[in-house]
Parts: sequence; structure tokens; C-alpha cells
Amino acid sequence: MRPAAVLFGVGYGANQFSPLMVAYREQGHHSSTAVAAFFGVYVLGLVPGLLLGGPASQRWGRRRVLLPAAALAVPASAVLAAGGGAEPLLHAGRLLAGLSMGVAMAVATTWVKELSAEGGARRAALATTLGFGTGPLVGGLLAQYAPWPTVLPYLVHVLIMVPVLAALRRAPETVLPDPGGGPLWRALRVPAVTDPRFVRLVLPAAPWVFGAAALAYAVQPDLLAPGSHGLLVATGLTAVSLAVGFGAQSLARTVERRGGEQAVVRAGLALVIGGTLVTVPVAVTASVPVAFAAAALLGAGYGFVLLAGLQQVQRIAPPGQLAGLTAVFYSVTYLGFLLPVALAALSGAAVRAWPGGLGVPGAGYPVLLLGVAAVQVLCLVLVWRGAPGTRIMAATMMVPCSNCVSAPWTTRTP
Repeated sequence: MRPAAVLFGVGYGANQFSPLMVAYREQGHHSSTAVAAFFGVYVLGLVPGLLLGGPASQRWGRRRVLLPAAALAVPASAVLAAGGGAEPLLHAGRLLAGLSMGVAMAVATTWVKELSAEGGARRAALATTLGFGTGPLVGGLLAQYAPWPTVLPYLVHVLIMVPVLAALRRAPETVLPDPGGGPLWRALRVPAVTDPRFVRLVLPAAPWVFGAAALAYAVQPDLLAPGSHGLLVATGLTAVSLAVGFGAQSLARTVERRGGEQAVVRAGLALVIGGTLVTVPVAVTASVPVAFAAAALLGAGYGFVLLAGLQQVQRIAPPGQLAGLTAVFYSVTYLGFLLPVALAALSGAAVRAWPGGLGVPGAGYPVLLLGVAAVQVLCLVLVWRGAPGTRIMAATMMVPCSNCVSAPWTTRTP
């Protein structure tokens, strides 16, 4: 529960920024591209945190690496609270939040798995999704109805992190520190990334974990007509997409029992494609009900693909590579958070090239979203074609070998 609480707390703070994007755009008078950049710069801190956090925790221990990284979420929120409308402070705060979240995702997810007799992937995914959903819901409501809309949400997050950090200090360690293992960069090698299951099943689907989430609650609010309830609608879209994603992870387990592990990935990508296609009429009509329908589909796809990816990673990774492979997986998933930046920039270019466009908010978005859906279909085809060649390999497991001297682990096909 203690490392899972870190996933909740850090995820809460990182994602509460999503509905506040409307406040920064409407009250701070920042352009859509600038606000999308606030959202996307988070990835620049997150990916290095992911890639370095796993190997570092394997060398120095889970607690020694996770505790300072989780504590970094506190100054991140403090900088964002002080940022107001100052773009440099907002960029700096988001960068710190990304770094904190990156290390937390790599280390805490692995730690939860190591402390769980079973269901580690599901517990880590649920804790992450719960934090991602609760933060925007509480933060958005505070920004809509409480004073200091761009300050108070961050202060609440700081208060949440205090007991989380205190509890983490008592979490049982699962790794014996080994600081004499040579340069850290050598530990960044994760041979398991070449496993056919990872290449064929995990990689094509991974960007659409947070690509789906970003479409639901970062892109769609920009497609809706501005109004007095823009912040409330953005909060609702975030809450619906992540609440559905939270619930869908239980349904995904049923799908896996009946159709196998590949069925979860396929179903998840199909849901993401459906949600993306439903966002096209949102771009044309600025319909709020249709936006909520798209958010539900995208949220379900997010939940399916996230859980399927984590389960595959934990089945593929041999001992000593779980943290590293988890980090690589999450690094690819978070590339989806760059989607709003790309769409905002390309949409602006389309509007300039065709003045007037379609006469609706986000004139360049309908065609761009159809292009995104086409890329998603291609990823589904890659997963579908790659699945038959991985079915037998997916049954091979790493198991302890009591009779082996040179290697304590061997492979077995049940």
C-alpha cells in the first residue's frame, strides 16, 4: 500500500493540471499551442526519470531512490502555484512534476509488484489511474468554485503528499543496495526489450495509453466552444475518462480469461480507435454530450491497454530487468502526451493555410483526428499480425531451478 500510495499521490499532482489548462487559456490568455506545451513539457522530465529511476533503484534500493523523487512533487506543485501566468515558472513546475512522476512510475510500479503475492500489475495500474482521476476532479472543482483557482489546487496536493512521504519511509525494502556495480549507464541496458512479445504486442499499443487520455481531456476541451463552464466541462471529461479507465481494468481481466492476453490489447486499441473517431464530430459541432461519449470510449481504451501492457511486461521481464522494462514501457506510453502539442501546432498551420477553415473551433482538427485514427488502425494491424507468432512464447516462464549451479533461473513451458 505504501508505494501504491506514492503512485496515487504523485499521479494526483501530475494530472490535476489537465482541467486547469482551460483556466490558463481563458484567464491567463495563453494560446492553445502554449497551453499544450505546458502539458507536453512534462514528458521532457518524465522520460529521463523513467529510464534512470529503474536502474538506480536496482543499484541503491527502491526506497533510497523513490523517497526523494516523490518528495520532488512538493516543490513542483509549489512552483506551479507561484507561477500564475508566468510561462517560465509553469514550464519549470511541469518539468519537475514530470521528473518526479517518471521515477515514481518506474520504481513504485516495480515495488508494488515485488510486494504483491499476485495481482501486482492490476494494483499498480489501479493506483495510478485513481490518482490520475482524483487529482483533476478535485483540482478542477477547486479551480471552478474556490478562491485562488491557479494556486489552491496545488496547495492541496502538497498537503496530500505529506502523509504519503511519511508512510513510504516505513515500506519494506526489496532490493539489497549494490553501489559497486560499475557505471550507471551500463545498467540502462535492458535486453528484454528485444523480446518478440514486447516488440510485437507491447510497443505498437503503448503510445495510445496516454495518447487516448490526452485526446480525452487535453485535446477535447480545446475543441469545445469557450464559455463560463469550460473549466467544469474539462474537469468532467477528465473524471469520466479516467473513471471509466479505472473500471475497465476489471473488465479487461474478464476479457483476458475468455480470449487470451492478445484479446485485451486488441480490444483496447479498438476502443481507442472508436473514441478517436467520435472526437471528429466534436471538432465539427463542439457538442459537449458527444465529447463525453468520446471520453468514455477513450478512457476504456486507456484502461485496457495500460493493464495489458503492464501484464505483458511483468511476464516478459526476467529477474533484475523488471524495473528497466517497466521504465521503457512507460517511456513509450508517455509519448502520447505529446499528441496535444502536435495537434495544436498542426491545426494552427492548417487554419493559416485555409483561412476560415470549417468555420468551427479547431478548424484543422477533423482531418488531423482522422489521420490519428488511421495511425491507430495501423498499430492494431501490427498487433494482430504479431500476435500469432508470440502465442507459444507467451507460455514460456522464468522459474526457479533448484538443480542448477551456474544459473539459478531456467525456462519452462507449462
